[in-house]
Amino acid sequence: MALESYVRVINYYETDQMQVVHHSNYARYLEEARLNLMDQVGLPYDKLEELGIIIPVLELHDYYIKSVTYGDIIEIKAKITKLTPVRFSLKYEIYRSGTDELLHRAETSHAFLDSEFKPMNLKKSFPNVYETLSGLIEK
Repeated sequence: MALESYVRVINYYETDQMQVVHHSNYARYLEEARLNLMDQVGLPYDKLEELGIIIPVLELHDYYIKSVTYGDIIEIKAKITKLTPVRFSLKYEIYRSGTDELLHRAETSHAFLDSEFKPMNLKKSFPNVYETLSGLIEK
């Protein structure tokens, strides 16, 4: 399945006095891209949470390559790289929209928890959700 990249404009309030995006905002951008990916495959977070599936972040690794500044339009490519019954990982690349200029790379890992915040075996509990995610794994 071909997924669309997530595109957004950088707002002034996301930048410092030099109009460079503050590092704390990258976690938000990655979350927006991840939610966009999940929406595209019919697994929006709000519906997953209604089912009792909670997906917290376990790890976040950022690699800053070039500055992103006020007014830039960025394109975030997110892909699932690893899936087990209890965890999954994603990689992200942020580009200046419409170019091949790589600005940022990142990786996140997540757990599958039930509504009581206990680890869940997604493959056992929600095989259809697990199957959808497994079809998205890219190396």
